[in-house]
Amino acid sequence: MTITVAIAGATGRMGQLAARIVEETPGFTLGSLIDSSGAPADMLGAEVLIDVTLPAVSQSMVDFAVENDIAVIVGTSGWTAERIVTLRRVVAKRERGGVLIVPNFSVGSVLATRFAAVAARFYESMEIIEAHHEGKVDSPSGTAVRTAELMGEARDDLGPVSAPHTDQRARGQQVSSIPIHSVRMRGVVARQEVIFGGAGETLRLTHETLSPSAYEQGIRLALLAVLDLRGVTVGLDALLCLDSGSPST
Repeated sequence: MTITVAIAGATGRMGQLAARIVEETPGFTLGSLIDSSGAPADMLGAEVLIDVTLPAVSQSMVDFAVENDIAVIVGTSGWTAERIVTLRRVVAKRERGGVLIVPNFSVGSVLATRFAAVAARFYESMEIIEAHHEGKVDSPSGTAVRTAELMGEARDDLGPVSAPHTDQRARGQQVSSIPIHSVRMRGVVARQEVIFGGAGETLRLTHETLSPSAYEQGIRLALLAVLDLRGVTVGLDALLCLDSGSPST
């Protein structure tokens, strides 16, 4: 059996990379290649949609796929916790077509986020600095938002972090009470640093993407797993089985 995969946002960097991964993965074939201004109906006939469009476009693509029982891998930023809650309600009513939202396809980035969530319980001061190429239209990045949310969940019984002067614009945008600072410039692919401050010490957790090849393993992992998923899954964490120590595939 061959699984047909449509790609929305196919003309962008991630779309072209995803298309190559689909072509190289046994058991999968490329269906429609839709650009970010294309019609959602063009995905009909596919069993899986990979959405790597724009924040303003992603929801309409995902909604159409869910309505038509097409499984979805979302690689587009901008899916806030509130939007995901709404999506969960919609997907829960469907018997088929799970949705996997992936803030970052890099396995190293997923691990760095997990480490940050572990460290968050041991410090009161913490901030995130994330940098991407100049063409990234949203900030803060989905990865930084996901990192801050997981750090906040880990500290749920400890209260907000110590972050003074957050009323000043230069102090960044707060997510789960954690300031996030975004950099957009030429020469950068993707970089995130989480800084923790304690008495007499700092801890820095840094992940840097040096080339798009860092995303290949995560895209392939998502592709192989998505048809078995139900409901909405956020992050590659569940697929990596970080608690058990061995990947699911």
